[in-house]
Amino acid sequence: MEGLIMLLTVFVLAIYVGFEVITKVPPTLHTPLMSGSNAISGISIVGALLAAGMIGGTYPDLAKVLGMVALIFATINVVGGFLVTGRMLKMFQKR
Repeated sequence: MEGLIMLLTVFVLAIYVGFEVITKVPPTLHTPLMSGSNAISGISIVGALLAAGMIGGTYPDLAKVLGMVALIFATINVVGGFLVTGRMLKMFQKR
């Protein structure tokens, strides 16, 4: 039970730190930041796949559910990042 509380604490702190960092970014840097987050989300997808395929452990069902949720959100982030990057690059093409 202490492990679950520790993991939830780290999760809540990560949400808070992420929110604080993102809100401090000026609007002109949001698109490059989104492009750069694709690499991080790719790593998150690998971790989510490992968690979703977890066998055994203390909370295997919880890990599978959270792994699937993480996989869905990371995939949405990657696809959104590529769409935003493509749209940004179209702005610089000659007509």
